[in-house]
Amino acid sequence: MRSSVNQKPSQEKLKPKLFSVMKNYSAAQFGKDVVAGIIVAIIALPLSIALALASGVEPEQGIYTAIIAGFLISFFGGSRVQIAGPTAAFATIVAGIVATDGMEGLAVATIIAGVLLILMGVFRLGSLIRFIPYTITTGFTAGIAVTILIGQIKDFLGLSFPEGTVTIETLDKIKAIGANISTVNVQALIVGLVCLAVLIVWPFINKTIPGSLIAVLVGIFMVKLLDMKVNTIGNLYTISNSLPSFKLPAFSLAMIRNELGNGFTIAILAAIESLLSAVVADSMINSKHRSNMELVAQGIGNIGSALFGGIPATGAIARTAANVKNGGRTPVAGMVHAIVLVIVLIVLMPYAAFIPMPTIAAILFIVAYNMCGWRNFLNLCKKAPKSDILVLVATFVLTVVFDLVVAIAVGMIMACVLFMKRMSEEAEIHGWKYALDESDNDPAALDLREIPHEVRVYEITGPMFFGVANLISGITVKDFTKVLIIRMRGVPAIDATAMQSLESLVDKCKEQNVSVVFSHVNDQPRQVMEKDGLVAKVGAENFCPHIDAALARASKILEG
Repeated sequence: MRSSVNQKPSQEKLKPKLFSVMKNYSAAQFGKDVVAGIIVAIIALPLSIALALASGVEPEQGIYTAIIAGFLISFFGGSRVQIAGPTAAFATIVAGIVATDGMEGLAVATIIAGVLLILMGVFRLGSLIRFIPYTITTGFTAGIAVTILIGQIKDFLGLSFPEGTVTIETLDKIKAIGANISTVNVQALIVGLVCLAVLIVWPFINKTIPGSLIAVLVGIFMVKLLDMKVNTIGNLYTISNSLPSFKLPAFSLAMIRNELGNGFTIAILAAIESLLSAVVADSMINSKHRSNMELVAQGIGNIGSALFGGIPATGAIARTAANVKNGGRTPVAGMVHAIVLVIVLIVLMPYAAFIPMPTIAAILFIVAYNMCGWRNFLNLCKKAPKSDILVLVATFVLTVVFDLVVAIAVGMIMACVLFMKRMSEEAEIHGWKYALDESDNDPAALDLREIPHEVRVYEITGPMFFGVANLISGITVKDFTKVLIIRMRGVPAIDATAMQSLESLVDKCKEQNVSVVFSHVNDQPRQVMEKDGLVAKVGAENFCPHIDAALARASKILEG
């Protein structure tokens, strides 16, 4: 019987889940997928409009995104049940890009992000997302939630800002709110509070019909029937029910260079959020998604969205969960959701003009609350190590004060530096203590090994990298030392800097006519030593599998 211990796991296929599940597809499952797709479309409608407005674009562009990206990501995706579309995570990023670079800049940044996502999937980088610490994802998610909340205070209170007021950055918005708080529209506040109450209470009444849809209807009836002086979407935006049309942005080298950073940010955030959503969906249906295929699909979906007037998209956890709960089990449900939104766009979109802006603000307040993860945030602050708390808080603050690019970059640098610091604290090098002859009567000394006077033994523990390479210089030999044994059973890995220090030690010993013997060198350090040429320099016979063999080798050298 042939053993499979050394066999490598099969590589994940770059094949859409749709092509796999259709082999055993049934009419009964099609019916369930259609029902789930219709319900998810109803949920996605008000959210897509609200997120488009929060992103600083026209209301229909949120629908375009849900239609184009939603269909493409379901068709090509690596998850059975993922529902994609505009999400709150992108709102502040998109708003910033639109404010500074316009829709042309956003389209270029989204296409760049799509290309990067496809390359990430093709080169099998889906598993690398796990190297982004939980503290960073929690920190920037909470930060995005706060920026969304702050961005909606103006519409919730019905404030009026003087023409020319700059409100691109979060701090600018806070300053503008404080300066114009006296312009509160009481009627707008009443509509916002009533809609917020509906959103909070409705899930306890009925979990089938989305609360956001009920809040929209309540808000429209309040404003129309009571003739309230409240801004609606129609007062501020031109509503279009036309189908999305193809538009290629004007690419230029300067534009690509300018939007490269934004594209990278969108790609990373889309990868993180979509794969997190896919993992959550897996746990709900006892399935396993194809992470690399999902990244490719996200890339295709974002490129398609940008070319048809949409904004960045990714997997949406809430809509995906709604799909699962309503019977969706294949990508067909996501495709149906997109098709239903096409019908809604053509037939019902003009009526979106009646939706009050405080209602949109209330919906986004709930979105921000659901995504902030404040319980996880507080739990980490209570139980996590101080270094992790520092990364969490720094990422959160930087997301709110500056932007996501700065937050992720600084957070990752801090996390890496603090991790290396922790690893350096675990690394140590110590020499064996030599018992005196009088200790022969000491019971504790009976277990000590007998080694020749001319042999010196040092034991290295922990990863050897540039942060602790200086410890190797602490290894010393006496004038009478003839053999130095370096025991490395506790070293899982070594880098080039530590390798250079180790090589310098070997050269120094060679100058002093001291032979070096290595004991229990693990696979990774051994491979680095072979590539570096240290094994050839020391001699393969001086690499021993364990300390007893190393001591025997030392004795043989002394005899020679």
